[in-house]
Amino acid sequence: MSAVLKPEPQSWSPTSWTRRQAVQQAQYPDQQALDAALRQLSELPPLVTSWEIMALRQQFADAVAGRKFVLQGGDCAESFADCTPDIITNRLKVLLQMSLVLVHGLKKRVVRVGRFAGQYAKPRSSDFETKDGVTLPSYRGDIINAPDFTEAARVPDPQRLLTAHARSAMTLNFVRGLIDGGFADLHHPEYWDLQWVEHAPLAKEYQSRVDAIGDSLRFMETLAEQSISELSRVDFFTSHEALHLPYEQASTRRVPRQPGWYNLSTHMPWIGKRTADLDGAHVEYCRGIQNPVGVKIGPGMDVPWVLGLLERLNPDNVPGKVALIHRMGAEVIGSELPPILDAVRDSGRPVLWMCDPMHGNIESVAGGVKTRRFDNIRSELEQAFDLHAAAGTYLGGVHLELTGENVTECMGGARDLTETDLARAYKTTVDPRLNYEQALELAMLIVHKQASAG
Repeated sequence: MSAVLKPEPQSWSPTSWTRRQAVQQAQYPDQQALDAALRQLSELPPLVTSWEIMALRQQFADAVAGRKFVLQGGDCAESFADCTPDIITNRLKVLLQMSLVLVHGLKKRVVRVGRFAGQYAKPRSSDFETKDGVTLPSYRGDIINAPDFTEAARVPDPQRLLTAHARSAMTLNFVRGLIDGGFADLHHPEYWDLQWVEHAPLAKEYQSRVDAIGDSLRFMETLAEQSISELSRVDFFTSHEALHLPYEQASTRRVPRQPGWYNLSTHMPWIGKRTADLDGAHVEYCRGIQNPVGVKIGPGMDVPWVLGLLERLNPDNVPGKVALIHRMGAEVIGSELPPILDAVRDSGRPVLWMCDPMHGNIESVAGGVKTRRFDNIRSELEQAFDLHAAAGTYLGGVHLELTGENVTECMGGARDLTETDLARAYKTTVDPRLNYEQALELAMLIVHKQASAG
């Protein structure tokens, strides 16, 4: 069992972040309306429970020890309009299918963490954007404002905080209902089929893995003379970037008979590279909660910075408390990551290492359309496995932006999507996502990489 955290860090409270510099925050025109929305939010029922949070932290500790692998994936930014049964089901299907490939290929249990039920805020490189000579505040996610390029749509609206909570609750309730109702039963992976990829290039390999797992389950149950109930269903956890700090604060509670504070809006919040300042508000907030916390590590973040983050966020060295999610980019990961791996390894601090091969590989093509090349995503992931092997560390998970929809936002992959294909089904409001086939291809790549290394 992992160590028990102290009740709470010295001089920390859910509001102590307000004494630090808070970047990437919305500027609301009506402070009274914001305060009223936050008071109402703080009185609403929580979205997750403390025991679920602690269960995830223990599973992360297992991944730190190399016993499990973490699959974290979902939309770059959820939208309120996408809170529909079909879209939620398809997101779940993609993660289930990827995890099935990983379980079969890695011979390890997979921890499934969705980027959903709260991923409504997004950091932006500029507070404003200009189109055709008109300058407006940037779209910061549906929890803040709307993507429409109008003055009214871009005004931060406090009522969106309450809508975000409600849509998160709807999403999580539906996911839990699907799982508890048998949708995620490993005996029936045919429930997870996505019709539009019936004839996908990777369908045959995926189906062979499905059949192999089904045969294995039936064999074990024959020997045991009973159903293997523990394997008949899977757990799902939620995550989102802890970006909008007033929302996170309003969701931070004490719980009966448990020490410390919990962010009860999600199981796993994470800190982005833009908000990982050691003395900044986001690190200050996250250091005081019991949830496992992820931190994005990118180019320019040196060894003292990373070691400082571990000291701030996990001074008691609790396994499973901190995940370092590196997102370097295919061109620089070979030079940027090794010094950090070596330093963290030598420090003896327990860390869950994860690779985000998406965020360091964004580029713009004709017309300013943002995309990612699958070859770069694949290259960064392959290099990550090699670099961890060379350092003697364990890459225990991946962090991906993906969707179950038939989008064409990232170039390359099994169908070799080109720049011309982007216009066919480019739906994201922020960053380009992997579609089902590309996501499944990455899962198979991970398995093949591990098999060749073993």
